[in-house]
Amino acid sequence: MRRSRWLLLAVAALAVLALGSLAACSTNTPNNNVPAANNTIESLSLSNQQTGIWVSGQGKVSAAPDVCILQLGVQAQASTVSAAQAQATQAMNGVMNALTTNGVAKKDIQTTQFNITRLTRYDDKTQQQVTLGYQVTNIVRAKIRTLDKVGTIIDAAAAAGGDATQVNSIAFTIDDPTALMAQARDKAMADAKAKAEQMAKAGGVTLGRPTYISESSYLPGPVPIRGGLDMAAGAAEPPISPGETALPATVSVAYAIH
Repeated sequence: MRRSRWLLLAVAALAVLALGSLAACSTNTPNNNVPAANNTIESLSLSNQQTGIWVSGQGKVSAAPDVCILQLGVQAQASTVSAAQAQATQAMNGVMNALTTNGVAKKDIQTTQFNITRLTRYDDKTQQQVTLGYQVTNIVRAKIRTLDKVGTIIDAAAAAGGDATQVNSIAFTIDDPTALMAQARDKAMADAKAKAEQMAKAGGVTLGRPTYISESSYLPGPVPIRGGLDMAAGAAEPPISPGETALPATVSVAYAIH
């Protein structure tokens, strides 16, 4: 009986070892139904490749500007803040009155800068900063919609503000460029299609429909053409020429090919 019992235990142990070996073999056996990692990466990279013809197109429309952006104001200097501010206020009231009297609407006038600056110098003897006085600067941005009055308005502002008057910049732009930008985009799309057709012909393929369109256009802001001018009272009216403003458009287009 004891011998039979030991024999049964040995057979059971051998059976357990055999089952473990079979499980290990089945785990290490490759499964042909599951794609390898390299195959997965390759299929993803192939599916992400860009196909078709990719081109960019440019279009531009030029037109005469219809508004003038004028940055002007006053700068006054005195020994005290109150005296400098009083001088600047008096001069600025004259400038503002000149603007509105000549047809500039109040809604088109906006203060862009107001500074009170202490003027100092370094004293070598005392090794300290010595106050020389105070300077007050007051600048406004005025939108002039009647371009043939720009020179008259500048002359009137200079006379009203006196020697304290400053013109920081003059720029011309188009107040509402929506319609002109639409024309520029049409030209840009036509330019892109012409390039794609040429490339398709050279490549021996047939051009299909656009599959991707993107615009990278921008609206150019007013470009200052003058700056940093101190206007002397009684000076001759300055000649002003608005010229033309260019509105560019750029598009990127992808076309299918057959």
